Amino acid sequence: MNPDSIAWKVAEKAHEAGATLTLTNTPVAVRMGETNGLAEKLNTIVIAADATNVEDLNNLFLKSMEYLGGKIDFVLHSIGMSPNVRKERHYSDLDYNYLDKTLDVSAISFHKVMQTARKLDAINEWGSVVALSYVAAQRTFYGYNDMADAKALLESFARSFGYIYGRERHVRVNTISQSPTITTAGNGVKGFDRLLDFAERMSPLGNATAEECADYTITLFSDLTRKVTMQNLFHDGGFSNMGMSLQALQQYEKGLHKDCNCGDEIPADGEEHLYD
Repeated sequence: MNPDSIAWKVAEKAHEAGATLTLTNTPVAVRMGETNGLAEKLNTIVIAADATNVEDLNNLFLKSMEYLGGKIDFVLHSIGMSPNVRKERHYSDLDYNYLDKTLDVSAISFHKVMQTARKLDAINEWGSVVALSYVAAQRTFYGYNDMADAKALLESFARSFGYIYGRERHVRVNTISQSPTITTAGNGVKGFDRLLDFAERMSPLGNATAEECADYTITLFSDLTRKVTMQNLFHDGGFSNMGMSLQALQQYEKGLHKDCNCGDEIPADGEEHLYD
């Protein structure tokens, strides 16, 4: 977590709205990163935890409840990491140990967070759990790699656990499908700068910023959305409902008669990963 991250912005917005909160990050990130600086700014504490480790999560919730003086009103899951992306492994040639790590960190950790919270009865009735997703969970995006699978699983967990948590304790569970956003995680995606530009041209309202995503997240934490649950909510300037915009079409036409070497031909030798 750093000042560019959505989680950082959400913490600041929640504090501005009067919330008392605790922060967390992996032990290494707490030691090497900037989370402690944010905690000082928000007058709170950091509780180091690996979100893939149930024992760490158990400690996180117990210490948070102790610090906050009771149950928790809202939880944000803003975690994403793919070793395959970092190591530039192609989607049709994944390292499956890396894939296991991608799914565990980026999606299964969300289930672990909710399961741990439920067992501890850590979240207040009408509380809210939100995770950050991306439209690649529904549509294919060149270069997004196994993170697309992780996001699809993440959204499935929101629906499946949202039913249980809603029936039992009126806890809401939702995901926000955010515009491509300049963050440490986003910058690791192949061709991210072009993806950012394409989404900006396609979206009637333009790309949503990290700060705007934070504002939207706060509405889902609030009592104003008490009956919103099990939803994947697109916060993307309208991108997810677009087919073609004038701006994107005009940009495409500029290169229409130039050979981009991107037809349907069979990839040449040494280009076995042309499409991934």
